[in-house]
Amino acid sequence: WGLQPAMSLHARIIAVQQLQAGDSVGYGSSFVADGPMRIGVVACGYADGYPRICPTGTPVLVDGARGRTVGRVSMDMLTVDLSPFPDAGVGSQVTLWGQAEGGALLDIDDVAQAAGTVGYELMCALAARVPVLVV
Repeated sequence: WGLQPAMSLHARIIAVQQLQAGDSVGYGSSFVADGPMRIGVVACGYADGYPRICPTGTPVLVDGARGRTVGRVSMDMLTVDLSPFPDAGVGSQVTLWGQAEGGALLDIDDVAQAAGTVGYELMCALAARVPVLVV
């Protein structure tokens, strides 16, 4: 049918951190690195409408390539594993659901499944503080 996502949610990486084995990320130190890794801090959190309940491993697209979140979602940010993406850094686009700039797709239902809900709820939860661009 050629259907395309009705909504995409994007944010940018605002910081990059290096972790060593035993370092933790997120509220309650819920994620502990088992070895060296790079993580990106993404400017989106539950106050923006991203589900707080999403666990480590929730899919994202980093510059159009499939990656994963690590740690708990914070009010204003979340963190992603940048280890597979050596060229990603501050300013890189993270697609939280929908279509990335290069055309790659992340189905909102994949994110909703990780959160134990449905895509419709994610669309409805988008906060008023998130800039909306209608295309």
